[in-house]
Amino acid sequence: MIQSIVHIALVVNDYDEAIDFYTKKLHFELVEDTYQPEQSKRWVVVSPPSSNGTTILLAKATRKVQESFIGNQAGGRVFLFLGTDNFDRDYSEMVNKGVEFVRPPKAKNMEKLHSSKIYMVTYGI
Repeated sequence: MIQSIVHIALVVNDYDEAIDFYTKKLHFELVEDTYQPEQSKRWVVVSPPSSNGTTILLAKATRKVQESFIGNQAGGRVFLFLGTDNFDRDYSEMVNKGVEFVRPPKAKNMEKLHSSKIYMVTYGI
């Protein structure tokens, strides 16, 4: 049996704000944005550039209980990890575009992080 996780749903406040954040600040690709009239919502999927793995489904909160999870998707834990082929380039660009990071990278971790993970506060996380 072969299985994989195709989408991870991320509760957001507004579709267009989230699309703007992911595509303009993180250079993600907008994979799909389809209105679903029977449910009066949109199916919005984004992914990192050139990614062929799991995508993010941007799911707009429609009830108060869902709104309470915006910004706290994982109860205060790190929720998503973004890999990169050039940490310095991507980190600098994201900072210049206003992406907020939980903490700056530590020098002793830079080699490990260089081609690995970026820890950031992202829209809706």
